[in-house]
Amino acid sequence: MRQMFKLAATAIISAACGIGVSAQDPYVYGSPRTLELTLEQAIEIALDENPTIQVAELEIEKQLYVRRETIGNHLPSVSINGQYSRAIKKSDMGGGVSFDPDNTVTVQTSLNVPLFAPAVYKTLKLNEEQMRAAVEEARGSRITLVNAVKKAYYNILLAEESLDVLRTSEANLRSTVDETKLKFDNGLASEYDYITADVQLSNLLPSIIQTENSIGVAKKMLKMYMGIPLDYEIVIAGDLASIGDAIEVNSFDYYGDNVDRNSDIRAMDIQIDILQRQLEVSKMSRMPTVAAFGTYNLTGRDPVNLGGLTGGTSSGSDNFFWNHPVSAGLTVSIPLFSGLTNKNREKQIKYTISQTRLQRDYLEEGTKVEVNNTINDVLTAQATMLANEATITQAQKGYDISRTRYDNGVGTMLEVNSAEVALTQARLNYNQSIYDYLSAQADYEQIIGLDY
Repeated sequence: MRQMFKLAATAIISAACGIGVSAQDPYVYGSPRTLELTLEQAIEIALDENPTIQVAELEIEKQLYVRRETIGNHLPSVSINGQYSRAIKKSDMGGGVSFDPDNTVTVQTSLNVPLFAPAVYKTLKLNEEQMRAAVEEARGSRITLVNAVKKAYYNILLAEESLDVLRTSEANLRSTVDETKLKFDNGLASEYDYITADVQLSNLLPSIIQTENSIGVAKKMLKMYMGIPLDYEIVIAGDLASIGDAIEVNSFDYYGDNVDRNSDIRAMDIQIDILQRQLEVSKMSRMPTVAAFGTYNLTGRDPVNLGGLTGGTSSGSDNFFWNHPVSAGLTVSIPLFSGLTNKNREKQIKYTISQTRLQRDYLEEGTKVEVNNTINDVLTAQATMLANEATITQAQKGYDISRTRYDNGVGTMLEVNSAEVALTQARLNYNQSIYDYLSAQADYEQIIGLDY
């Protein structure tokens, strides 16, 4: 329900601002809904609604109660026990004399106050590390989700703009086919030119259909990451060209290779700290524990039957004998021998710590290599993007020249088709290079552990 209210509010605000919801498709619960999203909005919704983030947040809340449970082990405990018994057959001392009562009622109240419990103190420290692990896990989940949302968002932009390029090329080719057919019908162009143009148009149509399908798949992925229903129609704001114009060209030195904030490495560091705390808890289990106790007993029973000498045989409560002793004291528990279980447990933990440290060092080295590779991917995409941008200018110029030559009867349709293919490919390559840059940049931010 919270998700529905948030999305409804987003749609209503968008409608009030003149964006997001079209007049032909207003927001109505249960009907098709449209959301216009910026990248920042998509990330915010994903961080709020994605189940993986919610699971991580619940883990943090769970650790709060784990700590409270540990604290509860050092708080006083009070218990009350009650018992009633009825003698079915009593022992007979002879002559009708019996010391067993017919009815007995016992109520006992106990109080236990831990005074010295070293294992509890160390367990509290362990709980703190477990909380750190839960917080880091939630942080890592957010970083991973932001990376996935960015890539899905950029993938939609790439597919949509690739479709625009292909549609533009389709329009140009249809115009060329129509013109060539008209010239062919009037004997001004060869049949070969007409067939060549028509075949090129036919070859382009499967790419358009494939790109249209890829847009639908990419949008479904983004909806899944955002945790919104699939019947929502999302409209992505922005374009790759504007993003490409805003990209600043940087050198390798601009990017740092510090991986101290990498979520996987930090999680392993915390895991080592947790193991250290577990080792301390195991050692403290050998220490004595001291607790104060107090008991209050209330016992009632029938008068003893001495063969009628006591007078009256009524077992009513007025004739009950009641006593209520109270006692208090200290209990000291000193572990002496536990079958070497603690010692063997500590050996296991020490070996696990050594294993985890080796894994951590190996992970750090691998992560540094990954960071450097990602930086190289960013720089390569930057250089490719600049080269492709210049190629578009040249390809556009070549296409214009080929069209002018063909219109003036100097050039051939083969030249026009080749120029059209080169222009289309240059535009697609430019969009792809921008996407490659943004994707590599997103991967770099994830690897170094950049918080959103």
